[in-house]
Amino acid sequence: MKVSLFKLGLVLTIIGIVWISFVFAETEKTQGTILLKQSNSFELKSEFTGIDIGFYRVYMPEFAGEEVFVQILDTKDNVIREELIQKKMSVGYFDFYEDGTHTIKVTNISKNQINLQVEFGNTESQEMTPAGILILAGAVTMIVISYLKIKNYKIEQPDENI
Repeated sequence: MKVSLFKLGLVLTIIGIVWISFVFAETEKTQGTILLKQSNSFELKSEFTGIDIGFYRVYMPEFAGEEVFVQILDTKDNVIREELIQKKMSVGYFDFYEDGTHTIKVTNISKNQINLQVEFGNTESQEMTPAGILILAGAVTMIVISYLKIKNYKIEQPDENI
């Protein structure tokens, strides 16, 4: 049975996507849900090791134009990243360079109380590199094979002097 290179590229891409999904699903995450009153803050802590990329997700299920202010603090309570969130859901990423406990601090700056769901963790991006290479190889294979198949097709054009 002959397998075309296009199908092989498609299979490589799908395997890479599934691999990345499993790596991301298996990452350690800290989650919290809270009803945050006006001018109150909420903190979540998570342990990070090595040098990598961290992420946070802030979700407001009953969003009605409220605003929250998010700060990511390193092990020495220095601000790594800060963001004003005015959306129902926001995902952000940050780099960390040292081992230890990092903190996400969410402050309600609106006049209403807000129901929040916060997720905080490490993306473990180093483990995604082989899967990314598979996706790249599969995509390039599909593009090259598609180009080689359609480059010899000629589309007839009507005569100009009609």
